Amino acid sequence: MINWFNHRKPQPSIHTDLHSHLIPGIDDGVKSWEQSLNIIQGLYALGVNKIITTPHIINDYYPNKPETILAGVEELNQRLTEADIKAKVIAGAEYYIDDWFIAAIDDDTELLTFGNQYILVETAFMNKPLQLEEVFFKLRAKGFTPILAHPERYQYLQENYSLIQPIIDMGVKLQINSSSFIGYYSKEAKKTAEHLVKQGQVHFIGSDIHHEQHLANYQKAMKTKYFKKAGQLSLLNNSL
Repeated sequence: MINWFNHRKPQPSIHTDLHSHLIPGIDDGVKSWEQSLNIIQGLYALGVNKIITTPHIINDYYPNKPETILAGVEELNQRLTEADIKAKVIAGAEYYIDDWFIAAIDDDTELLTFGNQYILVETAFMNKPLQLEEVFFKLRAKGFTPILAHPERYQYLQENYSLIQPIIDMGVKLQINSSSFIGYYSKEAKKTAEHLVKQGQVHFIGSDIHHEQHLANYQKAMKTKYFKKAGQLSLLNNSL
């Protein structure tokens, strides 16, 4: 196993990560258990001791079920124990807002949540879903608290910041990807992430780790001005 960090351990303010893809073979995340353990060891070295891993649930591409994810998390924790890595992994999911997800809410299908009934959701990157507000309303009515994953990456929000506060006012929390602070996705995503921090509209920071490059990104992001400024907000990561 690679020793990622031989230098002095930094002291981050974030000890719980709520967005990652660390179960091999079920989405576009890690390809092997070895890769997963290596990434978790790296996160632990950076002070992250609890990881909520959130495989994609996209019915047409990654039709994962709660039982599949829970079984994967159980095996992952067993492997962490055997490798003497002290981090703990919790099961979650990243739900794509589409017709299947809307039907699942209406039918009371079992949905994976974490913390205080938080549920992580994402949308298409280009266009705002027509039923976005309806989905948030339905989730809130069912007792869930939606977390919108990486809002800084959505073009419809990059082009219209006025859409952001109404989403928050519906009881939705916003989760920024750490890699956005180093411009990994695009200049527009970086600019929007910084805007959200300046406006105090960030509730969580997540790694959204899929592979080892994202681990290196996380380490770089921790050193950026806006990651540190976000850490001065009332982030909810460590309440999970």
